[in-house]
Amino acid sequence: MTIAEWLAAAKADAEKRGLPELLPLLDGLAQSTQRLRAGDWHDGPSTPLSTAAAIANAAQGGCANDD
Repeated sequence: MTIAEWLAAAKADAEKRGLPELLPLLDGLAQSTQRLRAGDWHDGPSTPLSTAAAIANAAQGGCANDD
């Protein structure tokens, strides 16, 4: 299922349930998902600590520069 297919189905469901206020939120979610999927998430071998690892480490109270 593509994002466009999901969005069409989600909008149809929201309209069927009488929830038109969800339509702009669904549009925003679809746009955000497209941008996230299009992002370059490869840090490369020269990066000592990936962004995801740095975030996880910081969330656990660690230092982002720990290797």
